[in-house]
Amino acid sequence: MNECTKAATGDYDHPAVSIRGQTTDKIPFKLTYATMFEPPPELHARFERALETLTPTLGAAYPMLWGGESHYSPDVFEDRSPTDGTVLGYFQKGTEQDATDALTAARAAAPLWAATPWKERVRVMRAAADLLEERVFTLGAILSLEVGKNRMESLGDGAEAIEMIRYACSQMERANGLALPMESDPLRGYRGTNMSVLRPYGVWVVISPFNFPASLTAGPTGTALVAGNTVVIKPATDTPWGPWFIARTLLDAGVPAGVVNFVTGPGSTLGKTLTDSPEVDGLTFTGSYEIGMGIYHSFAGGKWVRPLVLEMGGKNATIVSRHANLDDAATGIVRSAFGLQGQKCSACSRVLVEDDVYDELLKRLADMTSHLVVGNPVEAAVACGPVINRKAQQDYTAYCAELQAVGRIVCGGKILQDGPCEHGFFCAPTVVADVPFTHSLWSTEMFLPITMIGRVSSLDEAMKITNSVDYGLTAGFYGSREETDWFFDHIQAGVTYANRPQGATTGAWPGFQPFGGWKASGSTGKNAGGVYYLPLYMHEQIQVTIEKID
Repeated sequence: MNECTKAATGDYDHPAVSIRGQTTDKIPFKLTYATMFEPPPELHARFERALETLTPTLGAAYPMLWGGESHYSPDVFEDRSPTDGTVLGYFQKGTEQDATDALTAARAAAPLWAATPWKERVRVMRAAADLLEERVFTLGAILSLEVGKNRMESLGDGAEAIEMIRYACSQMERANGLALPMESDPLRGYRGTNMSVLRPYGVWVVISPFNFPASLTAGPTGTALVAGNTVVIKPATDTPWGPWFIARTLLDAGVPAGVVNFVTGPGSTLGKTLTDSPEVDGLTFTGSYEIGMGIYHSFAGGKWVRPLVLEMGGKNATIVSRHANLDDAATGIVRSAFGLQGQKCSACSRVLVEDDVYDELLKRLADMTSHLVVGNPVEAAVACGPVINRKAQQDYTAYCAELQAVGRIVCGGKILQDGPCEHGFFCAPTVVADVPFTHSLWSTEMFLPITMIGRVSSLDEAMKITNSVDYGLTAGFYGSREETDWFFDHIQAGVTYANRPQGATTGAWPGFQPFGGWKASGSTGKNAGGVYYLPLYMHEQIQVTIEKID
């Protein structure tokens, strides 16, 4: 490795660090999205040390990776920070041929990796997760610079990436390699043995989004690799650095050449080659509904049906009963509405409140939102960083103008351009009230720091409005125990939370709250980081053996 690459992967002189520690009351601390609000002080210190070490590497060139080797293109593109426009790195503008070459490398490596005993694959992937944990503070610093996440959300993304890999390994072990004996045929003179064995598909493509470039790269990639597939990773053009870091770490940890591969370039050329190629046996995509459905239709044009794991966004609502704890409700809603500047498919973008508590909750939401610190996301006190790019900032301006014309902007509603916000894409967290429920923005995913509050006369009315949209990803509720049971029985969403101050609609974690959606939010009906996720990357073979009894 050259010096820039060494620093960018965390290969520098300080002890291995951890995302686990001890809190002052001796309860073991483990970083998740639910626990990130009160981290031990050492997490901040280690983040700052990683950031300091990483800073001199800014502006380095990063290759594509396939067949275990680095590859460069004649053209590159700049990866710039949305915070201040700093050039973070130069990445390769890959071509259709580069995509084809990466798939060829993955295809060549597929037979040997599939034939590798599952226990050995688990060992390799556990080693990869361990190395990624050693480097997690460097990864967190990368994500804060590149995505605009505050430091705890950045570390949370890195921690989730690690836990997704480990969870896939644990699931493979619990299922004993996903080979199960079936019933034996009652044959005279013969002994029949029937086995159900899940086998890898072959070559898998992972197309990851800008908002969770760590967990939504490492999660599907690690799961596909544990299952025995080889993988080609294509990140979002806005955020290639974090996924490159993960691919490099997997290779450094001993994942064989060609088993994991990494390409960068435009979706219209390189990306299209990946989705259209007959060399692809399965694909995972996380992103918008429009692009996801486009991939769905084009992927169906192959010679046979191939597995497609799609996660395509949400328009997530929180329902607040007159019996709710309003402190918990306000805290959970603000955290879910404005974490990562609302750029989460699980963000709380709709709040439906019973009339009796509407005015009081709206007041609390406006007060809490107006006190959120917006600025450079690497600073410890900052809650909200920039949105991802100029297009997102322009969309924010347009949406706020439209909402102001039909409703009332209670707080926010403006671009921030002073002080630490002068050179980035900063938008004030925005609460909007009094918009008629017939307006289209009640059902449109804005993916920005904007949440809409509506008054309802009953919980039944709130549920009807909540379920009326095409999406069904996450949902939240605040109310009594009896009302909570009613909520779970009637809500149409894949991840549901009740009375949760840590986040009304956000904060899923592998092995705790597996993440996935219904309706237009997802394609499989199975949630990532859950008990049914690993088998999505494998297909079933029934093995029948007959022996004659003498």
